[in-house]
Amino acid sequence: LDSVLAYAVNTYSKTDGELNTAIGNLMADAVIEESSPIFEARTGEKIDMVLLNHGGIRAILSKGNVTTRTAYEIMPFENSVVVTKLKGSHINELITYLQRAKRAHPIAGLTIKLDDNYNLIEAKINGKDIDKNQTYNVATNDYLYGGGDSMDFFQKSDTLYVLDYKIRNVLIDYFTKKDTLNPVIDNRFIKTN
Repeated sequence: LDSVLAYAVNTYSKTDGELNTAIGNLMADAVIEESSPIFEARTGEKIDMVLLNHGGIRAILSKGNVTTRTAYEIMPFENSVVVTKLKGSHINELITYLQRAKRAHPIAGLTIKLDDNYNLIEAKINGKDIDKNQTYNVATNDYLYGGGDSMDFFQKSDTLYVLDYKIRNVLIDYFTKKDTLNPVIDNRFIKTN
């Protein structure tokens, strides 16, 4: 558990940002990066976006050596990555959920801009406007897919791909590939004037 996988240049906490955090962005990016090749090999399709939950981040990522134990501390649960198909209209429900939650739920592939009153200005998937008639592949975890954190919009999907890939193992694989971890708070989910 204590073998060094990577090095973190700072300490990262899920309380560092308002609508997105460096550690949350790292987790969502890790899920899309590590799960995409598996999903693509099985289906020939790409993962369009990731949504995880703020409460699923259970520890800080401390400055210094990052070990297997670090992954267990950040994600002590047995949650696994699943990919579901959501229509654009259901993605809009997902965005409404995020607007109302006002929390830094980790996302990747999706960008959201809100005004100061949390009204939606713009939302895009991979830089493109969301088409309500298009179907998107959304990676999440089995807990959220089952309605955890009141994410009921996932129940509107009738397609589920179980990757048999624990989020903890995603993190371990991601850490192993990266020499240095330097995640940032970015503009994937922001309030703007």
